[in-house]
Amino acid sequence: MSKEELKEQFRNEWHNLPPEVRQKYRRRGQWMFIRFLIVFGLIVMLIVGGVSGLIYLVGRIIYEGHFGSILWMGGAMSLFLLPVFAIYLSLRAYRDITSPLAEVIAAADNVSKGDLSVRVRENLRGNFAGLAKSFNHMVSELEMADERRRNLTADVAHELRTPLHIIQGNLEGILDDVYEPSADHIEATLDETRILARLIEDLRVLSLAESGQLPLQKEEVDIAELLQDVETSFSGQAAVAGVGLNTSTQGDLKVQADYGRLTQVINNLVTNGLRHTPAGGQINISAQNGGDQISITVADTGEGIPAEQLPYIFDRFWRGDKSREHTGSTGLGLAIARQLMLAHGGDIAVQSVEGEGTTFTVVL
Repeated sequence: MSKEELKEQFRNEWHNLPPEVRQKYRRRGQWMFIRFLIVFGLIVMLIVGGVSGLIYLVGRIIYEGHFGSILWMGGAMSLFLLPVFAIYLSLRAYRDITSPLAEVIAAADNVSKGDLSVRVRENLRGNFAGLAKSFNHMVSELEMADERRRNLTADVAHELRTPLHIIQGNLEGILDDVYEPSADHIEATLDETRILARLIEDLRVLSLAESGQLPLQKEEVDIAELLQDVETSFSGQAAVAGVGLNTSTQGDLKVQADYGRLTQVINNLVTNGLRHTPAGGQINISAQNGGDQISITVADTGEGIPAEQLPYIFDRFWRGDKSREHTGSTGLGLAIARQLMLAHGGDIAVQSVEGEGTTFTVVL
C-alpha cells in the first residue's frame, strides 16, 4: 500500500471515530505538547542565557573594544535564534513523537475500558510505525479472542441446553404419567447424561491443552502397533457400515509420545471418516518416516468438505452445515486433536475435495 493510500485510509478511519474519541485524542496530544514545549524551552533558555552571559563577561574582560561588542552581539543573536530553533524542534517532536505517543496512550485507555475496536494510525516514522502496527495487531488479537470467548459461551449453552431439555422432558413425562418408567425411557435419559459427561470432559481436555497444562505421559511408541490397534478397534464398526478399513506403514516408526492421547487423535479422525463415508467407501490409514518427522495420514473416500469450510474445521463445535444437529457428537473432536498434536510439538493438517474425500495428516 502506498503512502497516499495509507494517509487516505487513516483519514477515513479517523473520521469514522466517534467525535468524543477524536476530541480526547486532540486534548491528550495538545496537553503533552504544551508540557514538552515548556520543559524543553526552559532548558534551552537557561543554556542560551548562561552561554550568552559567559560570552559577554569573557568579551568585556579580555577584549575591550569592537571584538567584545561582536561577541556580545553574537550572544544576543543566539539568545533570539536558539529559542526559535527550539520551537521548531518542539514542533517536529510533537509531530513525530508526542502526537503518535498520545494516540497510543489514549487508545490504550480505551482498550482498558473494554473498547477493542479502537486502532491507531500506522503511517508514522521510525520505531513508532512498528509500535502502531504491534499495538493494532495486539488489539485485533484481543478482539478475536473476545469474540471466540463469546461464541464459545453461546455454543456451550446450546450444547448443554439440548440434552438437558430431553432429560427434563423425559423425567417430567414420567412424573406426569405421560411416559411409563420403562427401561427404554430410562436408557434414553441415561444416554443424554452420557452426552453431557462427554461434553464436559472434552471441554476440560481442550481447556488444559490450550493452556499448556495437559499432562502427557510420554514413552516410546511404535506407530505401526498403534495403528494396528486402531484398525482392530474399528474393524467391527467399519464392517457394519460397509466401509473398507486398511492400514499400511513404512520405515522405523518409533517416537516419543503419549500413547493414549495419540490414539485419541487417530480414533477421532477414523470416527469422522466412518461418519462421513457411505457404504462401499474406503478409509486408509498410513504412516511413514520422513527422516526428521513421522507422518500419519487418515484418508477417506467420503463426502468431503466444502473449500469455504476448511479454514474452520478445527474450531470448537464445528459441524459444517449441520452445526445445530443433535448427533451425539460434542463437536470438539477436531479442536482437541489439533491441541493434542500441538502439545506433542507436532501439527495436523487437512486436504479435502467435496464429493471425493478427505485426508488428514498428523505430523510428529
